[in-house]
Amino acid sequence: MHILLPPSEKKATDGDGPPLDLASLSFPGLTQARERVLAALDEACRRDDAPDVLNLPAGQVAEALARNKALHEAPALPAARLYTGVLYDNLDLADLDAEAAAEQIIVFSGLWGALRLTDRVPPYRLAMAVSLPSEGRLGALWRPAMREALRLDDDLIVDMRSGPYASAWKPPRPAVAVRVFRERLVGGAPERTVVSHMAKATRGRIAHDLLKTGASPRTPEELQKAVADLGHTAELNGTDLDVILHD
Repeated sequence: MHILLPPSEKKATDGDGPPLDLASLSFPGLTQARERVLAALDEACRRDDAPDVLNLPAGQVAEALARNKALHEAPALPAARLYTGVLYDNLDLADLDAEAAAEQIIVFSGLWGALRLTDRVPPYRLAMAVSLPSEGRLGALWRPAMREALRLDDDLIVDMRSGPYASAWKPPRPAVAVRVFRERLVGGAPERTVVSHMAKATRGRIAHDLLKTGASPRTPEELQKAVADLGHTAELNGTDLDVILHD
């Protein structure tokens, strides 16, 4: 089983090791694309309209630009400690077997394309939905490089990425996309709505539970059963696994 995750906007503030070494990162077929994105990001950060180009929140502009301008010199840290948002809080990597998690989890990134948890990179700020002036939309830039570089084995792919990250690489075979809905009674009838914050937390918890128990589903049906056995309400709809939260 491979679990595909998005990054998080919230990240560790400082690295603690040697600076970036592109040649050391997983998926070496992405190196050339990574170099292009790094160069385009550096150029974008020096523009007067950089905050708008990079879609940076007003209170984070100075810090984000400073980090992006120092990517080649800043101390790096493992992706396992870099991402600290809601999904990763619930993934709780410290409670998992580090080797198994590193083998099964792939994190997608607007800057690095795809990473293993052991890959060391510096803190940065670049969302996949951004369009860099000299390169265009990142999803389109990454797509051909990802097609060549990400050649996974035949294990089941569990896709927990959000839309922009899912657009950067489509698995060559059917994957199970994990969707999260909240169900409540409206006028006596059940009604389902998409949730955001709780969707991230739920995906993180499901990934944690699957890895913690050593689950190894080979088919979508086996995944649905494994998730249900872990105490979640889950329905299989084609290649979508719908997880239902109840009030």
